Amino acid sequence: MSAPRVVIVGHVEWVTHALGQVPARGQIADLRDAFAEPAGGGGVAAIAAARVGAQVCLLTALGNDDAADQSLGVLRGNGVEVAAARRPVPQTPVLTINDPAGERTIMVIGERLQARASDGIHHSAIAGAHAAYYTGEDAELLRSVRGSVPLLVVSARRRHDLVAEQVSADVVIGSLNDRDEDPHDLPDNLRPRWIVQTDGARGGIITRADGSATRYAAVPPPSDVIDTYGCGDTFAAALTVGLARGMGIADAAALGASAGAACSTWRGGIGPA
Repeated sequence: MSAPRVVIVGHVEWVTHALGQVPARGQIADLRDAFAEPAGGGGVAAIAAARVGAQVCLLTALGNDDAADQSLGVLRGNGVEVAAARRPVPQTPVLTINDPAGERTIMVIGERLQARASDGIHHSAIAGAHAAYYTGEDAELLRSVRGSVPLLVVSARRRHDLVAEQVSADVVIGSLNDRDEDPHDLPDNLRPRWIVQTDGARGGIITRADGSATRYAAVPPPSDVIDTYGCGDTFAAALTVGLARGMGIADAAALGASAGAACSTWRGGIGPA
């Protein structure tokens, strides 16, 4: 197939990344080597999907400040079509602290800006799409996406929207190491075809609708791990693209693992241009 069209539904944050240690309560942290980029689940996933060869449309919301305008420019500059509602507020600011071991701590200031079905901008964005990755926060929008795309991947953090609208995904994806991302509490009638749980450098687990499970292997990073920010959404985006290309779930997970491993070798989430 030619490059599949993939829709990413999710938020963009204006993220300042800095090196240092998270301070103890009441202490002061000295951070260094800071830089800012448009990231967040939607921004990272959209650029990751474009990097692995998809035609990508990001369905999101943006603020009304310079950070929002810069975000739009960077996304477009990385090959992403952007369908964005504009909100009369600043783009959501975020601070991440990356410690010497490469682990990141994320602090979000304010509310994530997300597209809503009531914005009315999603119809053209999802028309003709082969697949979608949903990390949004509007259950009605999720239902519209489900009705328009043949393949739907949903972040386990957003599984409550599946329950709210009683729709099922093809894939629900989350981390084995985050208790907020356990998709096994979905009711039986909403069980996806596959549950994919990532396990960092140990690979992960694919559980099928019949309950059978297999592990997939991790992919060694191409160089030293320096920052884990964005690896999960990068994995999910690449897996979505793999499935949209017609890959089986194991091969799609391998593509996701390769993309996620590469993400760990650069600072921030979106990577080099």
